[in-house]
Amino acid sequence: MQTETITYIIISGIIALLLALFQYAYKAKIKRKRSWLLTTLRFVTLFSIFMLLINPKFDKITYYNEKPNLVIAVDNSESINYLNQSLKANSFINSLKTNEALNDNFNLEFYSFGKGFNLSDSLSFDEKQSNLALVFERLSEVYNSSISPTLLISDGNQTYGNDYAYMTKRYKQPIFPVVLGDTTTYVDVKIQQLNVNRYAYLKNKFPVEVIATYNGNSTVNTQLKITSGTTTVFSKPITFSETITSQIINLTLPANRVGVASYNVQVVPLENEKNRINNTKSFAVEVIDQKTNVAIVSDILHPDLGALKKSIESNEQRKAEILSTIEFLDKSNDFQLVVMYQLTNNFRSLFNEIDKLKLNKIVITGTKTNWSLLNQLQSNYKQQLTNQSEEYQPTLNQNYATFIVDNLNFGEFPPLRAEFGETSFTIPFETILYKTINGTQIDEPLVATFEINDRREALILGEGIWKWRAQVYIDENSFHTFDNFIGKLVQYLSTNKRRTRLNVNYESFYNGNDNLRITAQFFNKNYEFENNSNLNITLKNKNTATEKTIPFVLKNANYEVDLNGLEAGDYTFIVKVNNENISKSGELKILDYNVEHQFLNANVTKLQSLATNSNGKSYFIDNTSTVVNDLLNDSRFTTIQKSTKKVVPLIEWEYLLALIALSLAAEWFMRKYNGLI
Repeated sequence: MQTETITYIIISGIIALLLALFQYAYKAKIKRKRSWLLTTLRFVTLFSIFMLLINPKFDKITYYNEKPNLVIAVDNSESINYLNQSLKANSFINSLKTNEALNDNFNLEFYSFGKGFNLSDSLSFDEKQSNLALVFERLSEVYNSSISPTLLISDGNQTYGNDYAYMTKRYKQPIFPVVLGDTTTYVDVKIQQLNVNRYAYLKNKFPVEVIATYNGNSTVNTQLKITSGTTTVFSKPITFSETITSQIINLTLPANRVGVASYNVQVVPLENEKNRINNTKSFAVEVIDQKTNVAIVSDILHPDLGALKKSIESNEQRKAEILSTIEFLDKSNDFQLVVMYQLTNNFRSLFNEIDKLKLNKIVITGTKTNWSLLNQLQSNYKQQLTNQSEEYQPTLNQNYATFIVDNLNFGEFPPLRAEFGETSFTIPFETILYKTINGTQIDEPLVATFEINDRREALILGEGIWKWRAQVYIDENSFHTFDNFIGKLVQYLSTNKRRTRLNVNYESFYNGNDNLRITAQFFNKNYEFENNSNLNITLKNKNTATEKTIPFVLKNANYEVDLNGLEAGDYTFIVKVNNENISKSGELKILDYNVEHQFLNANVTKLQSLATNSNGKSYFIDNTSTVVNDLLNDSRFTTIQKSTKKVVPLIEWEYLLALIALSLAAEWFMRKYNGLI
């Protein structure tokens, strides 16, 4: 309490006492004993009122006990079922939930994980992937500042994400792995990894790399076979021994027919092999008959050029080449699309060549763009010349109707720098991204597309797009979504097909563990996005002739359907819009492969290393009797008494109001009783 406040309280006490004495000891002629009692009551009333006016603040300290957290993360993937550990896992978890001592000493928090990570009260052991790195990434966001030992109940086999062995550097809690699975070592030959490109080109050969591994002590001979349908397209004998435990087989296969070609790779099982599922893997290649060549033309150096090249070439159907204007003119017939970056004086002849070849183009401007020349060379748009620059952030146009654009959280992207001033169009155009200045969206495009005279063009009004690609990687640990955005723009500009009201986005084939999602957009006759339509997809399995109809769900500016859980096979599908005579059909293939069925054993070594590095301890599921006692007796995990300090103003103390009311009532009663009023 401050000295000033204490001074006010002392003065208030003196004033209250003087007023009370003046009222009953000096002015009123009351007997001495009664006078002192009334003086006391009046003093209490006045002093309490003065205290309310001063309203001093007091420190209120509350003590409480804080129990440590016990975080229990359970592997919910199919491998637990496959290793026959689901009953043991459920039994152990139930014993933790019902243990009174454990609940008295810890706050139990249960989670399950597969490809994702969630709070969980029940387990199904049906997840298609295991991402243990995500477990520690999410837990470190919540529990790093508290005492939270972690029980990891898993087989330790990871099929997705970063290597979890290094996550203890981020997650600062002791980890106690409970190992699910058989630790016995069996003789096993398996296909460890299969590397193959997703696309191939007609009349070419595509490379395939097979990595086969062996677990055993004796020398064995087997054979690697690759079949397509009933035809064997490749065969090679391979030998393993105690010292030769892996073989890398590189080969090429011909691409003779356009479409999706599926193959089956098999290492012939040994006689005494227990797990034969991991001896086989399937893959598919989409054979295409052309490749889009894109020219990125610029006479200046800028990191945007490399970012665009990387994004365009992330799809193997496309090749990008960075050229100067002179280099492009020497080989202009080799390209189907031109990216014109920051036009300078040398671009006059380039424009004439592009017009002569009737090529589509992307024009990207920036601080070094010669807008005077660009305004002269074309009449589709004009830029106000100010000789000043401005930074513009992007905002997605949710009603963009030309092709499907996913929202990449554009509003959080770094700004692009461009010429300050209005960009006016003389032809109809569609805006993909609007300009936003200081959080205010303006009705001007940052990225736009338009069509005129059977040619298509895109305009990007700003430099610094490399920062967008970097931002996507920071957010998602992958360039995929940004590359996909650029890929759709390139795909739209690489063809002159008329746009349709129903657009469906899907892949020709999916691996068995992929997220199988198909997206679609539907537009009205004015090509405005319809967000209240009903879309359905009907899938037919070519092998079984069974059909399944699933509705699409509106998600942001797309309709989306989740087809996870479909069995492997070849499918035809039709997407229809209810109450409209519009539909789209196609074909897709789902490859038969379950990565969770590739394991025979728990990864004991890795889990034990995880426990050691985090100052924890590992256990086997068949020997968990000491887990609870170890946790209860660990001095690191004791209940801690903590205190909270809260500054409370006197006016919030309700008892003071009661004291004032009581003293006034007592004073009134005494005066009334003695005939003083």
